[in-house]
Amino acid sequence: MPRPVKCRKVCHFPDVLEFFPVDDNKKTPSIILTIDEYETIRLLDKEGYSQEQCAVFMQIARTTVQRIYENARKKIADALIGGYPLKIEGGDFKICDGQNSNCGLGGCYKQELYQKYALEKGEGMMRIAVTYENGQIFQHFGHTEAFKIYDVEDGKVVHSEVVDTNGSGHGALAGVLNALNADVLICGGIGGGAQTALAAAGIKLFGGVSGDADEAVNALINETLDYNPEVKCSHHEHNHEEGHACGEHGCGSHSCH
Repeated sequence: MPRPVKCRKVCHFPDVLEFFPVDDNKKTPSIILTIDEYETIRLLDKEGYSQEQCAVFMQIARTTVQRIYENARKKIADALIGGYPLKIEGGDFKICDGQNSNCGLGGCYKQELYQKYALEKGEGMMRIAVTYENGQIFQHFGHTEAFKIYDVEDGKVVHSEVVDTNGSGHGALAGVLNALNADVLICGGIGGGAQTALAAAGIKLFGGVSGDADEAVNALINETLDYNPEVKCSHHEHNHEEGHACGEHGCGSHSCH
């Protein structure tokens, strides 16, 4: 009987899920890099952690880190040298929500959020998060500097509050929402990596929404919210003009769809 695989804690998702694309007319097999392999590469090669630090951070054994890292580097080498598409998906992982105080490196913003917001949320309450700026729905999920959260009970908003994301961006924001114990996210444009991270965290997405944040929440409660279930906002797929920010054209209703 095989030994069960322990889930590995991850704090970050890639903003895009496919790299090194090839000619669509060629039936080239893709190489799959799992989320936990991606996280190991990020921690060791980008952040400069030792294997011991990485093991503590991901809550697995150092020997497991070494094995994951070796597999990941071979896959990346095969993709680069062989010209294969590289996709990032799947794996044995769980998104950090700040519950575990034994992070190993300390100073985790998600721990502070979890300690405050998870305990405040009562049974039967739905928590809605909205990408937020000056009363409006901010149009690029990965760049949002704040969420406005709404606690809804018996069809009414009983509490709302603006929460700073503390500089988190793109894939890391799913962990912030997880720590906030959010059930739903309303936003404008959002990339594929973030959508995958939200799904893994069990957070329902209503994307492609623009306008007043409070009005959008009321529309969701009344089941009249106009949203786009196929919303996309990948800045790796289109280029903005110099000085042109995603929020200026509105990813919820323009070319990020």
